[in-house]
Amino acid sequence: MTITEPKQEFLVDRRTRSSQKPKRERPFNSLFGILAAVMVALLLVVPVAIFLIQAFMPGLFSGQYPLFTIDGFKFASTGDSLRGIVDSLGVSILAGVVATFLGTATAWILRRTDISAKRLWSGAIWFLLLVPTYLDTEGWQRLLEPSGVLAKAGVNAAPVYHVFFGPVGVVFVLAMTGIPFAFLAVATALSNLGAELEDAARVHSASRIESFKIILPIVMPALMSGFAIVFAESMSDFGVAYSLAANAHFPIATYSLFSAIDSIPLNFQDAAAIGWLLVGSAMVPILVQRRLMRKKSYAVVSGKRRTVRVLAIRGRMRFFMYLFMSVTFSLAVLVPMLGIVSASLIGGLGTDFGAASLTLSNYRRVLSETIGGSPLRYSGLLSFATATVTIIFGAYLARLLARRDQTLVSRALDFLLLGSIALPGIVLGAGYIFSYNQPFLSDIGLNLYGTSKLLFLGYLATSLPVASRILVGPLAQVQSNMTFAARVHGSRPMQAWFQTVFPILSKALLSAWLLTFSKTLLELPISQLLYPPGLLPLSVAINKLTAGYDYGGGTAMSVIALGAALIVIGAANGIYRIFAPKGWQKMGGMFNEQ
Repeated sequence: MTITEPKQEFLVDRRTRSSQKPKRERPFNSLFGILAAVMVALLLVVPVAIFLIQAFMPGLFSGQYPLFTIDGFKFASTGDSLRGIVDSLGVSILAGVVATFLGTATAWILRRTDISAKRLWSGAIWFLLLVPTYLDTEGWQRLLEPSGVLAKAGVNAAPVYHVFFGPVGVVFVLAMTGIPFAFLAVATALSNLGAELEDAARVHSASRIESFKIILPIVMPALMSGFAIVFAESMSDFGVAYSLAANAHFPIATYSLFSAIDSIPLNFQDAAAIGWLLVGSAMVPILVQRRLMRKKSYAVVSGKRRTVRVLAIRGRMRFFMYLFMSVTFSLAVLVPMLGIVSASLIGGLGTDFGAASLTLSNYRRVLSETIGGSPLRYSGLLSFATATVTIIFGAYLARLLARRDQTLVSRALDFLLLGSIALPGIVLGAGYIFSYNQPFLSDIGLNLYGTSKLLFLGYLATSLPVASRILVGPLAQVQSNMTFAARVHGSRPMQAWFQTVFPILSKALLSAWLLTFSKTLLELPISQLLYPPGLLPLSVAINKLTAGYDYGGGTAMSVIALGAALIVIGAANGIYRIFAPKGWQKMGGMFNEQ
């Protein structure tokens, strides 16, 4: 009996533990999952569907047009509209490839090598992330135009001007501004990847290049996420299309779409047809990504992960590494910022550039007037609320997208989220106006049109797809048995997630929050269409100054806004570094460095 009793106890204990193993979670069986699905439907499905349906049924909500017609697609597939689609595809593919390469190289240098001044390079990435494309283009224009800053300094910039203001400049600006998105997707994947595979390859006499070839397939989900985001952002970008491409007579799909909406009368049918082509084009990279992720598992993060080994680079390789980082970020950040800052220091820039002189009057005027304080405070509060809600729901949606055995609902969410990235913000804003300005909503007491609440929902709709796509890579690497182990030891589902997954993703979540905050702060299309009367967001205030030929005041307000965003980023990273446990800080992140 003394021998069999322990065996019986062990058998009973094993059966008990087996019965306590948590069942496989079905995300949409929970109340939180249902609420998330409803929110996505209201934020994205309803307004986007109401807009896109105009391509087939322009008379659905009014009797002024035929109930069913395909004339919109005839317009979208001919003339400048067709050329705009082709041009958009070409520049988006090139920008996606270039940005993914540069972002991946930057991520590898900052995460896997002993390069100096990592905080400086990380700050440059954040700063590049803050600057919207319309401001980046403005900086280059002020430098290179015939009466620009370089011309006043005696530098002949005409050869560069004629090359830049065309397809080359469009691809260049989109690629440079897309580097942070690719970096965000790849950096965490490299940081969370331990040195086990590299050590095994080196033990078997593999070179560093051969070891890198082993790592590359494992971070493929992050690479595909980075390319998909840059591609979709380029397809939906309106700032470059409206400024650089339009002035260079290089048609882009988003500008063709804007022209249809800006016409009198409004032509939602033709705009919706172009929107269908934009959304369909954005689906190509996500279909490739899904195919890659379904073929094999990329989960490598577990409780036994070893610390990443930082490579010591010496000799010519170190020189070329510094040269690459210096040239890349000089062209991406320093040069356009030189144009913006120099314009902000010139008095009377919008009236007589030749008689301009250096002065701080633009800053004093912007700071002293009401327009200088109220927009910054208003946009700051909305950006904070948008970033917080976006991370809560974005992390949950990213978890669904990272699952290998995706359900029909998660596949539909995947399609809708990336498609929403490709849909221009100005079109989403028009969809919000069309959807939430219906008389029956007022009849039931839902008065959102013309309020800050609708503007907040518009910001949330534009930020949620990007944040969820960025978090897919890190979540795809986290093995599900980590939460299962916590559940076996008595933790509830949410408690288990915070005990096991949250420490690993804390840096990624912080970086995604800061990304959402900074991008929302200077967002233009949604702000321009949905801002309530009497309350000006920052981008609208800047645009009003620029439209009034007050280039000095507009650029001065831009510099102030960028500086405020950098203060928030620095404060958030500093608080995390001080109060977060050291173990969390060692799990890898997007921008933070130890």
